[in-house]
Amino acid sequence: MTTDHLPDTTAPVAPRGRPRDAGRDRALMDATLTELRLNGYSGLTTAAVARRAGVSTATLYRRWSSKQDLVVGAAQAWAEDLGPDHDTGTLPGDLGALLHDKAAALQGPSGLLLRAILGEAAHNRALADVLYDAFILPLQNRVLALLERGVLREEIPPVEDPPVVAEMVIGPMVSHTFLLPDDDGRDHGDDIADRLLPYLLRALGHRP
Repeated sequence: MTTDHLPDTTAPVAPRGRPRDAGRDRALMDATLTELRLNGYSGLTTAAVARRAGVSTATLYRRWSSKQDLVVGAAQAWAEDLGPDHDTGTLPGDLGALLHDKAAALQGPSGLLLRAILGEAAHNRALADVLYDAFILPLQNRVLALLERGVLREEIPPVEDPPVVAEMVIGPMVSHTFLLPDDDGRDHGDDIADRLLPYLLRALGHRP
């Protein structure tokens, strides 16, 4: 995943002028997430983000040169953190842990950002690329690892197309979390995680 739009805090040569304030960077990322949640991508303005973060627009533009760069930076800053891969000793345990970690991520900051920019990414290549790097690849990598363990344990036959399994996780969980009306107080993410698990196991040919 590229990090060209993130503030560079590891450069070996000390920058000229005043050092970069990491606290301002975080304030701007927090403000960007809040503005996206309230107004969506189309309604977000750099002026509103700077005002909410308590900085000048000049400070913002020294870090990100445009609204798109700012949102790309926010997506990278709030990249989905699924947590460590869990080797529970069984495929149902591994896959169940992944599904619940995905549910938690969708309810957190990365899920809020994903909801706000998903539509814009359909016709914005830069946003589509960062969503793939920050949200799809981490899930694909974890699915690949747990499938490999399942095959080694002889719980399932070799999987011909592991990325499809990742898509079978992403699609139902995103649609259930983002599109299902939240009118009953339930945690829809954990609900679909539990309900989806047996279907995925059957699709994979799981042999207990």
